[in-house]
Amino acid sequence: MTELENMGRRAKEAARALATAGPKKDAWLLEIAGALEAHRDEILAANRQDLQNAKESGMSEAMLDRLALNPGRIAGMAEGVRRVAAQADPVGRVISGGVRPNGLRIEKVTVPLGVIGMIYEARPNVTSDAAALCLKAGNAIILRGGKEAIRSNTAIADIMRAAAAKSGLPEDGIQLVRDTSHESALGLMNLTGYLDVLIPRGGAGLIRSVTKNSRVPVIETGVGNCHVFVDESADPEMAASIVFNAKTSRPSVCNAAETLLVHRAAAEQILPLVKKRLDEKNVELRCCERSLRILGGPDERLVPATEEDWETEYSDYILAVKVVDSLDDAIAHIAKYSSGHSEAIVTQSVRSAGEFTARVDSAAVYVNASTRFTDGGEFGLGAEIGISTQKLHARGPMGVNELTSWKFVVIGNGQIRI
Repeated sequence: MTELENMGRRAKEAARALATAGPKKDAWLLEIAGALEAHRDEILAANRQDLQNAKESGMSEAMLDRLALNPGRIAGMAEGVRRVAAQADPVGRVISGGVRPNGLRIEKVTVPLGVIGMIYEARPNVTSDAAALCLKAGNAIILRGGKEAIRSNTAIADIMRAAAAKSGLPEDGIQLVRDTSHESALGLMNLTGYLDVLIPRGGAGLIRSVTKNSRVPVIETGVGNCHVFVDESADPEMAASIVFNAKTSRPSVCNAAETLLVHRAAAEQILPLVKKRLDEKNVELRCCERSLRILGGPDERLVPATEEDWETEYSDYILAVKVVDSLDDAIAHIAKYSSGHSEAIVTQSVRSAGEFTARVDSAAVYVNASTRFTDGGEFGLGAEIGISTQKLHARGPMGVNELTSWKFVVIGNGQIRI
C-alpha cells in the first residue's frame, strides 16, 4: 500500500466517525480557531520561510500577496473557522419527503460526501478554510498544497490535527500530503476507492491538469476571467470606483476583474476617469483600437491588446479594455471569453440590468457592485472551499451545504412490492 493509499484508508475511517459526530464537529472547530490564534507566531515563522524562498525564486508581487500571512490574516482565518462552527449542521437535514399511497414514508436527507481531496496553490489560508468546511459537513479531507506554501501549510495542518484531541474525533479527518511533487498530485487524481471527490483550486494550468487527468470525480473551481461592463447609462464615478476595486484590491485572486468593457456612448467620458484611478496602482491596460485612441496610447502602460488578452486571467496589475457597440455585444464578448466565474454591469437602466443578469451565464452576476464580493465569507457561508464554475452538484462559492449529498430514507410497516 502506497503512502497516499494509507492516507486514504485512514481518511475513510475518520469519515465514518465524522458522518455522525454532530456537536463534536463544532467542538473541534472551536479548538482549531483558538489554536490558530495561540500558535500565530509559529505559523508566521513558517510563512516567512516560504516568502523568502518565493522571493528568491522570482515570484511576482501579486502572487507574494497571495502567499503572505500576517496577524490580521491569521485572525481572519480563526474567525472564519468560528463562523463555520456557528452554522447549522448541514448533515441530517430533510430536503423533501412525504407518504406514498402505499403508506411508505420517503425522505430525502442530506449526508456527507465522504472523503474530499483538494489540490491547491499558494494561499495557505485555504488550508484552514477547506478543512473547517469539510469537518462541518462531516467529511474527511486530504489536502495537497503547492510547494510555495509547504511550510505554512504544514504548520497550519499540524495545529489543526492536534486540536482534535479534546473533541474526541480522529485527527485523520484532516491530513496534508507533505510531498509537493507532480507525482503526488497525480497520485491523488488516481486515488479511486478512497476519494469521493477531488477539488482543484488555483490557476488555469492546475485546473486543466486535474480535469484532464483525474479518475476521481472533480468539482471544477474557478479560473477567474471576470468582466466589468460599463453601460451607456452608468454613473461615471460609480463606474470608476467599481473598476478600481475589482481590479486592484487584490489582483491575484480569482474574483478580480480581468477585462473592462465600455459602451461606446460612454467611452469618451468613462475611460479617462477609470485610467486616472488605475494609474494610482500603475495598472497596465491592454487596449482595443478604440480605447487606445481615446486614452492617447500606446505608451508604457497603454498596450495594444491581442486576441490572447481577452481570454487571460492575469492575476496581476493588468487589465484588458474594449469598447463595445451595445449591451448585446458586451454579452456576446463575455459568452465567448468568460470562465463562468463573476461578471458585473454598471448601469442606471433597469432594463439593461435585467437583460444582463438573465443572459450572462456565470456563477455570480452583479449589478452596480464589484466582482470582488464572490467569496464564501461575503456571501454569508462562513468560508468557501472554492468557487465552482461548473453546473453539476455545486455552482459559485461552495460552503458547507455544497459539501453534502443526500440519500433516501424509506420507512414502512411491512410493505412488499407486487
